[in-house]
Amino acid sequence: MSRSFAQFVLLAFCLLWVSVAALPVARAQDAASDNRAAQSEQTSATAPEATNDNDPITLFPHSESSRYWISGQSNVVLQWHESFPAKYSGPNSLNAHPENGTSKVFTLFLGYQVAHNFEVFLDIESASGHGISDALGLAGATNLDIVRNPQLSHAPYVARAMFRWIIPLTDDRIASQRGPLALATSLPARRFEFRFGKFTLPDFFDQNSWGTDSHLQFLNWTVDNNGAWDYAANTRGYTDGAILEYDDHWWSVRFAEGLMPKVANGINLDADVTRARAENLEAEARGNLFLHRAGVVRVLGYLNHADMGNYEEAVRDFLNHVTPVPDITFTRRQGRHKYGFGLNFEQELPAKIGLFGRLGWGDGRNESFAYTEVDRTFQLGAFTKGDAWRRRNDRAGAVFILNGIVAAHQQYLALGGKGFLLGDGALTYGREKIFEGFYTAHLWRGIFGSFDLQHINNPGYNKDRGPVTVPGLRLHVEF
Repeated sequence: MSRSFAQFVLLAFCLLWVSVAALPVARAQDAASDNRAAQSEQTSATAPEATNDNDPITLFPHSESSRYWISGQSNVVLQWHESFPAKYSGPNSLNAHPENGTSKVFTLFLGYQVAHNFEVFLDIESASGHGISDALGLAGATNLDIVRNPQLSHAPYVARAMFRWIIPLTDDRIASQRGPLALATSLPARRFEFRFGKFTLPDFFDQNSWGTDSHLQFLNWTVDNNGAWDYAANTRGYTDGAILEYDDHWWSVRFAEGLMPKVANGINLDADVTRARAENLEAEARGNLFLHRAGVVRVLGYLNHADMGNYEEAVRDFLNHVTPVPDITFTRRQGRHKYGFGLNFEQELPAKIGLFGRLGWGDGRNESFAYTEVDRTFQLGAFTKGDAWRRRNDRAGAVFILNGIVAAHQQYLALGGKGFLLGDGALTYGREKIFEGFYTAHLWRGIFGSFDLQHINNPGYNKDRGPVTVPGLRLHVEF
């Protein structure tokens, strides 16, 4: 076992112990926590939470007892911005001139419950269109649906293909919400779950009830996921791997091993796990300790191994005239690693308001490889639904995000280097500050319309560019 992996495991389990020890009274709260555990079964791929038959939120009804699951969704996002001040622009800059972009994502969800404890899933997806500046020039890109390589085919592809095996450890059962990635309507209160196949890690890790869903909630990359979590994925956001999860009444712990891309932001995954892989460990604790209202805390750790470059080495090669500009790709070496940690919380408040947030830390020495170019992130937001104005399936939210990168990454960009997202040709560093607000209206059955507004200071960490305001419209349909 490598020293870096041993350090990762030690730190991650220390965080796990702290999160578990922080809830010593949770056993007395099992009944309330069980309800929260059932809610957390839903993932970012699932439909909106169910309501009564008089107020449907899908175009077609879905059975609660059939072994089969068939559903679909479409998500169309239009965003634009006006011109904004910029002293200069580079190859990977956000365009300072007016522009717009439209993304279109269509997904078919298929599932079959082979037995009460064994389920299989197959999802077919199509992603097309483009984002503003093809998602370049921002660490917190404004639309999570954007594929980071606009040259990829628009033909449908397999997004998820996996099985789920539930291993009961007790006869006690709790209710579970049925959806595209979870078919059982009740689960053992204590259990193991094993998943294997193709999936996206944010379906199961770093979940947040009010800050995960780009279809009905926020759109920014560093709102819906922890920006400092460089999670294993190809260009489309998916990986192959395995997940083992243990669930108890008030807490859960899950571990995933996934494949890394062969190159940064690449479409092909490296199947040689002896040289490239990603370990992810997350602990989750649920309870009602604050104001006697439901809350969740999640602690995440990850360790990636891949053919990564090193920022300090790229800068040194440039200063020694080895390369004409700093170039991270010339310093790539198999066996390098990148690790980090994340904290994720959600807390119900009076007046049906939800408070949520994230903290993220990545070591930042080696290349940003799979998600985005963020080494530090802070996020705090609020969310509510429309019950107060008799629009209970409407929802609204606001959030502030602060992103940053380490000194070596700053120097690399300042000297003219570029990553797979950033590269203005120069840099006057400042933390990227983002505000996002949205309102989603339930129009009819499974049809939702949204208005979204994002304001970004120091786009791409550059004080010499911006600020920029990005309005957006979204049409979402749940079939």
